[in-house]
Amino acid sequence: MKNKIIAIALTAVLSLGMLAGCAQKTTDNTVVRVGSLKGPTTIGLVNLMDEAAKGKAKGNYEFTMSAQPDEIAAKVVSGDLDIALIPANLASVLYNKTNGGVSVIDINTAGVLYCVTGNKGITCVKDFKGQKVVTTGQGATPEYSLRYLLSKNGITDEDIEIEFKSESTEVAAMLAEDPNLIAILPQPFVTVACAKNKKLNVAFSLDKEWAVASQGGMMVTGVTIVRNEFLKDHRDAVVQFIMEHEFSTYAIDSDLKKTAKLVVAKEIIGDEDLAKKAIPECGVVCITGQQMKTVLSAYLEVLYKSNPKSIGGNLPPKEFYLYKPDNSDTEITTKAT
Repeated sequence: MKNKIIAIALTAVLSLGMLAGCAQKTTDNTVVRVGSLKGPTTIGLVNLMDEAAKGKAKGNYEFTMSAQPDEIAAKVVSGDLDIALIPANLASVLYNKTNGGVSVIDINTAGVLYCVTGNKGITCVKDFKGQKVVTTGQGATPEYSLRYLLSKNGITDEDIEIEFKSESTEVAAMLAEDPNLIAILPQPFVTVACAKNKKLNVAFSLDKEWAVASQGGMMVTGVTIVRNEFLKDHRDAVVQFIMEHEFSTYAIDSDLKKTAKLVVAKEIIGDEDLAKKAIPECGVVCITGQQMKTVLSAYLEVLYKSNPKSIGGNLPPKEFYLYKPDNSDTEITTKAT
């Protein structure tokens, strides 16, 4: 599988610097409280976390890592977090729930969901008919993405049994005991599970199934949002975070060994060798600008047509997408390397 890490281009960095009004030199030293999930979203942040811990980050950050997206969402609503890395559909739900109180600033993880099983009869979503599938993410991106793919393949609720678990580690533990189990897991848990039980294989990528079902669309797993109340008073600090988030994802590609050590230190993956194998498959990206708006809006529209409830009942308007932070004609952009 190809390395899905999308790094920042030098032109993007220069654009961001101009957008922020030389945000690197900002005197806004307010603490930016950032929340992320234990998994790919935090992997994209570990290099920035390390810089912040050493006092080398340009911004002033306080990081929180949670196992459940609902925990992060609650802290955003209560005002205890300023920036959060959450499932894509949850960002839209929060926008609707808070009457436009949040904006999305980047896509941080692309397709990271895979079907893992030792059952060689499972090669695509169509093979789920008549089967039991174990997964996580009830009420979040994994569930709604799966249900969309099932519907596109003519599989109804009567044709499949879906068992939800609260954490990916639970699903991985079940696979270790029973390799014939059919499970949907995100990276890096896929690599960890397959390493622990050699009878397991990656049957297929849900991202590829999504591209076929949606005629070339991208499955967006995670995005980064900001509270608009915080953005209003600390715009430079937010743009500075976007810049440093991009640098953090770039550092993954440029120094995988160091990133693997940091991921192990955060207890996301327990072994450095496994981390080095898993990280390139984790779909870590930092997509901003018009590309972010185009890709995410298309993804949310697919979910909306499948089940309006999945995105909070309404498609968010253009104001939801923060892709011109200073309201100028210059966009924040990233380019694939």
